[in-house]
Amino acid sequence: MIRLGILGYGNLGRGVEKAVMHTTDVKLCAVFTRRDPSKLSIATAGVPVYSADDLAAHKDDIDVLILCGGSANDLPVQTPEAAKLFNVVDSFDTHARVPEHFANVDAAAKASGKVGIISIGWDPGLFSLMRLYSNAVLPEGSDYTFWGRGVSQGHSDAIRRIEGVKDARQYTVPVSAALEKVRNGENPTLTTREKHTRECYVVAEEGADKAKIENAIKTMPNYFADYDTTVNFISEEELKAKHNAIPHGGSVIRTGTTGDGSNKHVIEFSLKLDSNPEFTSSVLVAFARAAYRLNSEGVTGCKTIFDIPPAYLIDKSGEDIRAHML
Repeated sequence: MIRLGILGYGNLGRGVEKAVMHTTDVKLCAVFTRRDPSKLSIATAGVPVYSADDLAAHKDDIDVLILCGGSANDLPVQTPEAAKLFNVVDSFDTHARVPEHFANVDAAAKASGKVGIISIGWDPGLFSLMRLYSNAVLPEGSDYTFWGRGVSQGHSDAIRRIEGVKDARQYTVPVSAALEKVRNGENPTLTTREKHTRECYVVAEEGADKAKIENAIKTMPNYFADYDTTVNFISEEELKAKHNAIPHGGSVIRTGTTGDGSNKHVIEFSLKLDSNPEFTSSVLVAFARAAYRLNSEGVTGCKTIFDIPPAYLIDKSGEDIRAHML
């Protein structure tokens, strides 16, 4: 059994716990939290909850640690530090900072003899892999990615970190006219702003400066500055009643030509998710299996989804997957 640990017990951490319940070869051994461990009740009976400060004391008890913090402030610090102790997997999703994050985790993991797999989920993650496959198959073409309509956990978390914000949900919404042009093979040139809009529903702390909060959201680099963003201030009751679920989805599309250019093709891979965190967590657990297998073979350093053999993700033999999936 692969001994798994979870760092962070929010939506993503709880999703990882649920995903483990559907595996045959992974066992949850510990949950680490920045909250008071004595006050945290988890769903899996008999699994201990420890302080995040006690990670080093359990370095020999866990094969892979899944980090479930936010990309804005948590993972850039937590993942390299944890990689000094464990094989790690995270869902770092700030695309512009991936090279920097990779380098930091790579240095830590190589020094400790561990494997760190970063930016795992569905985008970055599965969508990234589909982009690579599509580019390999259709070298003459154009890539398009549309997200939503759905709640972005990372963007919602970034809003919640703003001073004066009590809670928030952020929806990413594709511009339907742009999506239709791509699917029709029109091969449009689209700016970031032309492809998506962002809708924010924010619960402000009592007495907070709402104008200041709105400006902080709309000008936030890597998150909102390049999009038409709408900020709606609502009550906590309305947020719970109307925005309690966390759906998401999207499409990766590549349009291209073959031969003399007269034959056109459209490749599309899409997802429709009732629960963004539960689906993302299921991807993380599959890649935790890969991290363990790679390290067992002596592999060290940071890896992305591009570096992982597909057969390492599933709890079935090569003979089985060749017989039933090939």
